[in-house]
Amino acid sequence: MYNERLPLIDLHRHLDGNIRPSTVWQLAQQHDIALPTTNFDEFIKLATIQDKASNLVEFLTKLDYGVSVLKTLDDVKRIAYENVEDLANAGIDYAELRFSPYYMALAFGLPLQGLVEAVIDGVEQGVKTFNTQANLIGILSRSYGQEACTKELNALLSCKNKLVAIDLAGDEKGFHGELFETHFKLVQQNNLAVTIHAGEALGAESVWHAVKHLGAQRIGHGVNSKNDPKLLEYLAQHHIAVESCLTSNYQTGTVSDLRNHPIKTFLDAGIKVCLNTDDPAVEQTELKQEFAIARNIVGLCEADITTLQLNAIDACFLSDHEKQQLRTIKQS
Repeated sequence: MYNERLPLIDLHRHLDGNIRPSTVWQLAQQHDIALPTTNFDEFIKLATIQDKASNLVEFLTKLDYGVSVLKTLDDVKRIAYENVEDLANAGIDYAELRFSPYYMALAFGLPLQGLVEAVIDGVEQGVKTFNTQANLIGILSRSYGQEACTKELNALLSCKNKLVAIDLAGDEKGFHGELFETHFKLVQQNNLAVTIHAGEALGAESVWHAVKHLGAQRIGHGVNSKNDPKLLEYLAQHHIAVESCLTSNYQTGTVSDLRNHPIKTFLDAGIKVCLNTDDPAVEQTELKQEFAIARNIVGLCEADITTLQLNAIDACFLSDHEKQQLRTIKQS
């Protein structure tokens, strides 16, 4: 379902949206944290999407179970390490894992900088142990407002040499991008790349703002860009990548029918679009499954699939030399 001569790359994958239900269960028992049910099978149904949510905000509440049991920094390090193990188990060669320190720290008031360092430690240990590569993207969780994002950004910048980019995620409709322009000026001053969740809960105007005022080099989801031909042309001409996530877009209600997902529109427009998972544990999906959906439901051809994989190499936040190494990883 994908080109096995090219690497499997996941550029839009939330570390805090990929906490194993079994780990949530174990940590809850370890820390005597009450969950809504005492039956593990019932808990899995609560913590994952069974078909689709009614909207993005409802979808995001499913992620809350995972972070609700992060009582210590060792817990944080564990789930970061397991994220890398999951990459290896899924056959993913390279990923950029994104995480929100404020969101992960909230339940037990963990120190933000300490949490960032714990995530870094867990991922670095995982990369040493498993046969895969990963880098980190820090998230500003817009849902908590400007002041919280300032604290979050300060914690992330304290470890900026261990990050490749900063993202803006969360309640796009409730907290418009205009609120965070100052934050992203600081991001650019610190020479970090920028990817922005936009065009998922709002329209094309949100994507325009992300690229014009927040410095976005990649757009997370960007589904509603399909409605603005000038925007499609702009994204293509300026090599701004779109990180598409098929299952996620269906489950959040962003698209009602995967057969009409705009990923084909993006490809036809010459946009550097790639295929990703988003929140694998919550969605019960993995990258190979997403490629199968792209082929069998969306109707992409072999050439389209190859283009998606090549686009992922071009879009990743790596040096040209590192990208070249990725291109040849399957030949080594």
